[in-house]
Amino acid sequence: MDKRKLMLLVGALIVAIGTAFAARSLFAGASTPQAEAAAKMPVGPKVLVAQRALPVGTIITADSINFQAWPKDMVQDVYFVEGEADMQKLLGTVVRNPITAGEPVTKGNLVAPGDRGFLAAALGPGMRAVTIPVSARTGVAGFVFPGDHIDLVLTQTVKGNGDSGMSLKASETILKNLRVLATDQSTEQEMVEGKTRVRTFSTVTLEVTPKIAEKIAVAQTIGTISLSLRSLADNSAELEQAIASGDIKIPAGVSKSQEEALLKQALARPIESTKASFVTGGDVSRFQRSTAPVAAPAGGAPAMAAPGPQMASNGAPIRRGPVVRVTRGKDTEDVALGGK
Repeated sequence: MDKRKLMLLVGALIVAIGTAFAARSLFAGASTPQAEAAAKMPVGPKVLVAQRALPVGTIITADSINFQAWPKDMVQDVYFVEGEADMQKLLGTVVRNPITAGEPVTKGNLVAPGDRGFLAAALGPGMRAVTIPVSARTGVAGFVFPGDHIDLVLTQTVKGNGDSGMSLKASETILKNLRVLATDQSTEQEMVEGKTRVRTFSTVTLEVTPKIAEKIAVAQTIGTISLSLRSLADNSAELEQAIASGDIKIPAGVSKSQEEALLKQALARPIESTKASFVTGGDVSRFQRSTAPVAAPAGGAPAMAAPGPQMASNGAPIRRGPVVRVTRGKDTEDVALGGK
C-alpha cells in the first residue's frame, strides 16, 4: 500500500471518530435540558379530576372524582382546588358536559341541586322523571342512594264478585333496572366520618321512559309498589344475555370507544318485564289460593271458584278422584274429574 492511500485511510478514520463524538455530545446536550426542565417544573396544588369517564347526566359520587397533584402553571380558576372546594357539596351534583378520565372537573361542568335545569341535566335523552311514595318497608330501609338501579315490585289483592273471602294475593316484578335520581328531594349521599349515612325517605324519583312512566302511574292505583335493589353484577349478566340473544346489536365498523358507549347506554336502559316473575299466595302458604277468584254471573247466584282439596284432621288432603290442572290463558285451576 502506498503512502497516499494510507494517509487517506487514516484521515477517514479520524473524521468518523470525530463525527461519532459530535453526535453523542449533541444528543446528550439535547436530552439534558429537557430532563432538567421536567425536574424543575413546579408542582402545584391538588385539583379535582375524574376517576373514570363521566358522561352527561352522571350523578357525582365519592368514587367518581378525586384530588390529584397538578402542575402549578396549568391550574386554572375554574378548577376545584383541594382545601378550597367542599367535597360534600359536590356529591350529588350532575355532569352537564362529558368529562374524560383524568380530566380536571371544572365548575361549569357540574349542575348542583337547586340550580335551574338540574333535573333536566340528570335525565338522559328521551327520558322522564317520576316520583313514587315509599316507606321504610317498601324502600329497602333506606339502603337506596341516587345513582343506584332498582326493580319495581307490585303487590295486589284480587277479589271476585261474591267470593267468600278467598281473594288472590299476588306479587310480581313489573319493571327492572330503573335508575334512582333522588330520594326525597335530595340527590346527595350524606357522609359522616368518611362513611355514607343511611337514612329513610318517603319518596324516590326515578329515570324512566314515557311508556314506563304511564305504567308506574297505573301501578300505583292497583296496589303497593316496593323497591328491590339490584346488584351491580346483574346489569352485566343481563347485557351479555341480550347480546347473545340478538336484542342488542353492535353495528359493524364502529370504533372501540363507540362500542363502549353503546354498551354503557344499553347497560343503563330500563327494562319492561314482558315475562315478569310473580308469586301468588298459594306459592307461599297452602291455605292461600293460587288462582284468581271466579266472578259471579250476571243475574245469578255467586259462582264459586273451584274448591281446594279438603283437609283431614291430620292435615293431609282428602283425595276424591283424579284432579287435572287446566290452564286457560294466564289462569290455572285444578279440576276434579270425579271419583268415589
